[in-house]
Amino acid sequence: MLQQQTDNQRNKAKVLAFWDALDKVGSGATERVCADHLDPDFVWNGPAPLGRCERPEVLAGSFWAPLKKAIPDLRRETHLFFGGASSGRADGSQDGRMWVCGTGYLSGLPSESFLGIPAVGRPVRIRWGEFLRFDGENIVEAQTIIDFVDWFEQIGLPVLPPPRGAAHVFPAPTGYDGVLEAPQDDGETRKTLEFGRDFIYGGLNNFDQQNLAKMGMARFFHPNLKWYGPGGIGACLSFSEFETLHQRPWLVAFPDRKVQDLESLFAEGQLLGASGVIAVRATHTGPYLDQPATQKKIEFSGLDFWLRSGDRLTENWVFVDMVDLFAQFGVDLFARMQAQARTRGITV
Repeated sequence: MLQQQTDNQRNKAKVLAFWDALDKVGSGATERVCADHLDPDFVWNGPAPLGRCERPEVLAGSFWAPLKKAIPDLRRETHLFFGGASSGRADGSQDGRMWVCGTGYLSGLPSESFLGIPAVGRPVRIRWGEFLRFDGENIVEAQTIIDFVDWFEQIGLPVLPPPRGAAHVFPAPTGYDGVLEAPQDDGETRKTLEFGRDFIYGGLNNFDQQNLAKMGMARFFHPNLKWYGPGGIGACLSFSEFETLHQRPWLVAFPDRKVQDLESLFAEGQLLGASGVIAVRATHTGPYLDQPATQKKIEFSGLDFWLRSGDRLTENWVFVDMVDLFAQFGVDLFARMQAQARTRGITV
């Protein structure tokens, strides 16, 4: 455990150095920064429509350089930051891989389009989540999700019905410093990880397709839970709202959904994180966000961050790649956004 904590502190310092270097340079220098901080065989699992790419220079050219060119004053705000050794297998075995994760905002005033998202003269706060995997001292893989649906809403080009929950609510933790640069108590870390495994594989996966109460979510979530969902879903500001506004319609649409072996599941102190390019599998057998059931087998790409306070989870920051999800329904949310823009005479 001592060696893992030492490795985790080193890994966190490396990720902070990478992010800091990215944040300080313009579009033209992102390839150098990525080459300096990432393994030559680095693999990036990006959000749809970008998807997977390999090698640092490809990441820079496909994402960071065009993003910084489109938003020259781009600045990072980090709300959560922590790392640890993963135990993401459903059978309880530890994979032992070391990860670091973070989430927050990328803010600025776009001056030109990015991926066909038009600049409309409004500043944006782009919600980001990222998990980075280490092999020894090298960053070899990452999964990143950008909340494009929320971005579309901010510029007045919504692609989904108004969210059932509160829109644009993605705050830092309440009364807790979520940026864990210092080592955390090993006992608290173990408690959080064990609690998280019980929650995911003993709670979430126990839905009988009939009764929400049988999942036992009240054992894990505080009554005053704050659940910060992605664009299109919105935030739920109590456990009751979570069940009514998100969980019930989600399970009507995907009643057989199951969490899979995760790419990562780890804790540090009171914080818990999970990631998976295919984190959940389900069948789309009910309507969801005005999309009729397709009967298709669906794979969900997602990231989750939780704060444990005592014996309950009190906050949950949730990323679902909604662009990828709707693409599996046969719906192109980027095309939908761009069609709206053209109708309104906005250049994309």
